[in-house]
Amino acid sequence: MADPTADLARRVDAYLTATLVGHDDALERAVADQQAAGLPAIEVAPVNGKLLHLLARISGARRVLEIGTLGGYSTIWLARALPVGGQVVTIEAEERNAEVARANLDRAGVGERVEILLGRAADVLPTLDGAEPFDMVFIDADKESNTIYLDWAARLGHSGTVVVVDNIGRGGEVANPATERSDVIGTQRGLEMLGRDPRFDATALQTLDLKGYDGIAIARLV
Repeated sequence: MADPTADLARRVDAYLTATLVGHDDALERAVADQQAAGLPAIEVAPVNGKLLHLLARISGARRVLEIGTLGGYSTIWLARALPVGGQVVTIEAEERNAEVARANLDRAGVGERVEILLGRAADVLPTLDGAEPFDMVFIDADKESNTIYLDWAARLGHSGTVVVVDNIGRGGEVANPATERSDVIGTQRGLEMLGRDPRFDATALQTLDLKGYDGIAIARLV
């Protein structure tokens, strides 16, 4: 089997997106408005957004915690997966990002299902302790804090909660034991935690899509 070229990967991703995701005005406008506002283009690819949506539906999630809102693209996918009365609580450190996300969520018709909490996630997460547990947690923020976020995912979830960690491939650098990049080291520590912490049962997959070469980890709370 030949290794895929970057061009081939883009063509396959475009085919999968067209075939399995299709056109969605609200989602496409969310990305466009995010770009117009100068936010970084680090939202999940459409096929990965659909994966989050399906994981939420398959798990029967009613309460979802998202760490890292950005412009609300993945938040829309998650909110659409919830039943009546469901809620996404999403944490965003940057006020401008939260403003863009709120407008995108409201336009997509899911604003009432989403609560945006502004602040550093490491500071906000302890304020959620004691609330109703979450059925799914999506971690997509600074990689240096992945172990902190995973610990809180375990604390704020319950047995059976689905935990998803984005961007675990780091362009292949995650496999470099001598790396000096703080984002990669944070990713490595998070993966090591998923592998050894008895609260998690986890695996990870490399991905190659519209956003390039990366990966995603998926875990279940024991």
